[in-house]
Order: sequence, then C-alpha cells, then structure tokens
Amino acid sequence: MSIFKDKVLLITGGTGSFGNAVLRRFLDSDIKEIRILSRDEKKQDDMRHYLQAQRPDVFNKVKFYIGNVRQREAVDFAMSGVDYVFSAAALKQVPSCEFFPMEAVRTNVEGTNNVLLSAIDHGVKNVVVLSTDKAAYPINAMGISKAMMEKVAIAQGRALGEGAKTTICCTRYGNVMASRGSVIPLWVEQMMEGKPITITDPNMTRFMMTLDDAVDLVVYAFTHGHNGDLFVQKAPAATLSTLAQALKETYSKINPKHGETEVRVIGTRHGEKLYETLVTREEMARSIDMGNYFRIPCDTRDLNYDKFFTEGNADMAKIEDYHSHNTRRLDVEGMKELLLKLRFIREDLGLEPRAKSKDIRSE
Repeated sequence: MSIFKDKVLLITGGTGSFGNAVLRRFLDSDIKEIRILSRDEKKQDDMRHYLQAQRPDVFNKVKFYIGNVRQREAVDFAMSGVDYVFSAAALKQVPSCEFFPMEAVRTNVEGTNNVLLSAIDHGVKNVVVLSTDKAAYPINAMGISKAMMEKVAIAQGRALGEGAKTTICCTRYGNVMASRGSVIPLWVEQMMEGKPITITDPNMTRFMMTLDDAVDLVVYAFTHGHNGDLFVQKAPAATLSTLAQALKETYSKINPKHGETEVRVIGTRHGEKLYETLVTREEMARSIDMGNYFRIPCDTRDLNYDKFFTEGNADMAKIEDYHSHNTRRLDVEGMKELLLKLRFIREDLGLEPRAKSKDIRSE
C-alpha cells in the first residue's frame, strides 16, 4: 500500500508540462482523487477530452478547478479535503517575466504563498513546491521571483518545524527535456521545416533530465521531505552543440537530409547563463548526499544576528557549486540514448503509437 492510497492530490498549474507528467504518474496509482487547478479553461478542456477518450478507466479520478493562485478564495475552494499538494503554477518564461516583473511576483511569490497558507489552514499533509535552477544566483526576473518563492516556502516550513501537521519542501530542477516552450521541440520543428537550428552559444551546458525523472523527484520529496527542505536531483549535462548533433543524427533516421541541417549561432540572449547552477556553494556546505539526490535542510538559525556576523565557516572556500559544467558530461551517443526516452521523439520515429497531434512536440 502506497502513502497515496485513498488520498487526494491537488496540482496547481496542473495543465502545464509538469502538471501533466505528475498526473500521468498518479493516474495509475491507488490514489483516490487528483484535482487540477489552473486558469486556462482551454487546456483543461483538452485534458478532459483526452482523458475521456484515452483513459476512461481512470478518468473519474480527475477533477478540474478553474482559478488563479493569486486569488486565495480560488485556492481555498480547491484545497478543501486535500492531502497532498504539488505547487507548479508559475510564470516561467524568462523574457515575459523580464518585461513584466510584478506579474512574476504576483504569481510566483504571492500565489505560491497563498497555496502554502491555504494548505496549512486546511491541514494538508505535504506540499512540494516546484522551483528552477534559475533561482540559484538569479540574474533575471524569473529567477529572482523563483528564488523569493523558495525563500517563502522554506520560511513557512521552518516556522512550522518538525512534527507539524503540514510539511513544506521545495524541488529544484535544471533543464527538463521537451517541456513546453523548451529548446528541443523548437529545434525539431526547425529541422522538420527545413530551417537551420538556431543556437545561442554552442558551448553552453544544460542539465538533461526527463519529465519522468522530475516526477521521481516530486515523489521522493513527498515521501522523504522535512519542513523547509530543498531537494535537487543529480543529472548529467550536455553542451548545446552536443544536443543539436544528437538531434540531427536521431532525425536522420526519418530523413537523411535532417542530418545535414545547418546549425546557426545567433548569440546569447538577454538573461541567459553559460551554465546552470543547481546547488550553490553555500547550499552544498550543508547538503546531505542521498544517492541520486541532494537534500538541503533549511538554515535553522533565528534572528540572533551574532550567528550571522560573528560565526563563519572556514571550509566554505573549498566547496564548489553543483553546476552543469562540473557534473557528468554526455557525449553525442549518450545524448541520443536519452533523447529516445522522450515520448514525442519515439512517436516521430515510429517506435510507438502517436498519442497527440504530430504538431504537438512536447511532453
């Protein structure tokens, strides 16, 4: 019997890539009910029709709630009777957050805080909050808003403490392959249309993990988290040039011309990093190696300022960040092997039946 047997799970932002992946994983479990809270009625309608047609055996487990996490009333309405919450609702596109930073604050910071306060008030057992590598040493508005979101979640967890009815923790991800709006679907579309693949910097490195890996981390956090914890999954990385070459070679099996696709370097975009940092040096100093994961407990110091200004850590200078330049590096063959784990690529190659329109190239 799993910990989710006969329980109710609420997924905020449940129509996004992460929400869909978590939904798929839990649909076949012994969970009682999965609630999808989001503000996009069209995506909810698409999800509803897909489940009715493709998963009639489990469709009745899924309940849909229209609402925005910015509005506490909408969150409270969806939260009643919930046991577990996966908080994925967010503005996550770097350019849009850069131009409209207060919108990022309202959704990513205030919206997440609404979810946490509602979960505490309703006696929810566990809340897992979704974060991003861009929250580590943030250089853009999206990353800054996610860093503040983490601080809010960790502070709420710290305040609750051990033994509380509700446990709040965070999961932080690097690049999730083929999530909506990411580079792999874009490059595949460019190839299929006979256009060059556009790369900002071939030497950039990115962590490579699948959505299934990401859901594994969510489940791990639900089952192993303490209040205020931050969880990071260890993952391999690849340069953008390696990723592009792996995609070209993979799609050359469909049409040899795809293997000859031009790669055009367009230069680094505003707010873009050369490599991803998943765990900062300061976090690594207190991290616990859990095998496939790092668990970073919250800093339990209080507002006794002497602890901040008179006590240091002499070993800090010896510690490195955990980033995509110093993790295990994939070569082209290793990257091709990982690409074959993506459902839409297997569909494109004819390795499994197509579940969605061929125009939808995301997980």
